[in-house]
Amino acid sequence: MARHARLLVGNTDRVPDLTYATGLFVPDDFAWFQTPSGKTFSLLGPLEIDRARRTATVDSCLDLSSEEKRMGRSKPPYARILANVLRRHGIRSAQIPCTFPIGLAQSLKQSGMKLQTVAEPFFPKRLQKSSPEIRHITQSLRAAEAGLARAVEILQRAKIRRNHTLLWSGSALTSERLRTEMEITCLRHGALARDTIVSGGHHACDPHERGSGPLRAHQAIILDIFPRNIKTGYFGDITRTLVKGRAPEPLRRLHHTVALGQKRVVKQTRARANGEKIQSELREWFHQQGYPTEIRKGRWSGFFHGVGHGLGLEIHEAPRFATRSLPLNSVLTVEPGLYVPGIGGVRIEDVFLIQKGGSRRLSRFPDPWEIR
Repeated sequence: MARHARLLVGNTDRVPDLTYATGLFVPDDFAWFQTPSGKTFSLLGPLEIDRARRTATVDSCLDLSSEEKRMGRSKPPYARILANVLRRHGIRSAQIPCTFPIGLAQSLKQSGMKLQTVAEPFFPKRLQKSSPEIRHITQSLRAAEAGLARAVEILQRAKIRRNHTLLWSGSALTSERLRTEMEITCLRHGALARDTIVSGGHHACDPHERGSGPLRAHQAIILDIFPRNIKTGYFGDITRTLVKGRAPEPLRRLHHTVALGQKRVVKQTRARANGEKIQSELREWFHQQGYPTEIRKGRWSGFFHGVGHGLGLEIHEAPRFATRSLPLNSVLTVEPGLYVPGIGGVRIEDVFLIQKGGSRRLSRFPDPWEIR
């Protein structure tokens, strides 16, 4: 039984908590609320109400147009309609997330509603994934793996030119072409991939550089793909670093160090483990291997991002890996990376379910590394 009334307003692209609470995907703003007794409601317009009544995972769906008529005036402000609905269900105060629309919050307060912001996550249960959620994430990982497999296939078929650029299907293989092929493959597997990273050469030294232009042989190519299943809304997320041809020895050593670093992290990853400590120790271990985290000639070098993040209805969601106690049944990425200007960048990312005695790897794509 809920102790406090709770309120969410937004669309499901902007507020993933609404999908979690209702099971819906709605492009326009709507409201969800929970009474102190635990009953849940959604307030939606005519475009969505019939579909919501068939599919939403709430106790009742309320029609916004009917609520307007109930007030007996022409087009009352939305905040007044919502406040009237809340009061009719015995709610005069409610908890809202920190990201709640400030203008609407002020209007609700002017209508006599008391609002209290609560710290994220608004739904703590989102930290611990249910069996269906784990299946949804795994399904998205299979789509990501299909996209990566397509990239490997293309790189295998690509020919190395004298200037070290790559020729595929009659023209230069660019980041843009490879990205498109990966994303089309994900779409064929029921998932939408956006902003996929295909970052080669010096671009690979910037972790979130999407990449552009011709790809070249004997250089690192970071492939980071994170498709979202169109039906369920859950994300997958995998990164591999590949080389078409032969990797120079400094780059080969960089990859070997990152791969060992990931294994060190995975060996320590389990429920209640101190992720903050694991991350700090990894950074120190990288330093001992000759890769300090520092600013060198005006650019970051080394391991200058987190070990990983939660994965679910958001590509980056709680918990972060660097938390002091990893939650049981959370799903986290483990993605160490090293970026050294003049050598290149390497990142390896897999997804794990956190369990009592360790972790279970949900992603299963191999690490091909060099493609001849």
